[in-house]
Amino acid sequence: MPLQNRYFIALIPPQEVCEQVTDFKKHIAQNYNSHKALRVIPHITLKTPFHLEEKEHSLLMQWFHNLSFNINKFELQLNGFGCFDNSKAPVIYVQPEYSVQLLSVQQSIIKQFGTAFPNTQIQFHDNHYHPHMTIGYRDLVYPEFEKAWAVYKNKTYRAQFEVQGFYLLQHDTKQWNIIAEHLLQE
Repeated sequence: MPLQNRYFIALIPPQEVCEQVTDFKKHIAQNYNSHKALRVIPHITLKTPFHLEEKEHSLLMQWFHNLSFNINKFELQLNGFGCFDNSKAPVIYVQPEYSVQLLSVQQSIIKQFGTAFPNTQIQFHDNHYHPHMTIGYRDLVYPEFEKAWAVYKNKTYRAQFEVQGFYLLQHDTKQWNIIAEHLLQE
């Protein structure tokens, strides 16, 4: 089987918001024994992780650089917390407010990706988009999720930032690394 690289596309908030969200991740890790969310920079996924053969890397980079949008930079609000209350894989996250621009960027990326890479399957979550910024998942067992959600469901958190672009990340077998940035127009 040919060597494959693993990628995903995400919106990454500014440093101040990343630090605030990381503090929530640390609180979940320390109090509810869920550490996996600390392994990746705070982000809102736009295209779920996917694999491409190593030989397609330069094609992916070119595609990412040439993405086109009818959307300019926009403001995004974060407001409180949400969850996926699934007994096998519960998730707690920071909740972005509804944003036409965010949904439009995500849908455009998925459409352009499907055209450029027709042999790479589009995932369910790409077509049924629910933006979120994860603070607890994967190793968050359900009894600990219930305790954490009892705290976070009423917790207040508000932040706002300008979305200036988004990022292509690649996994190096240990962590995700930003390998390209795509800026939106003024």
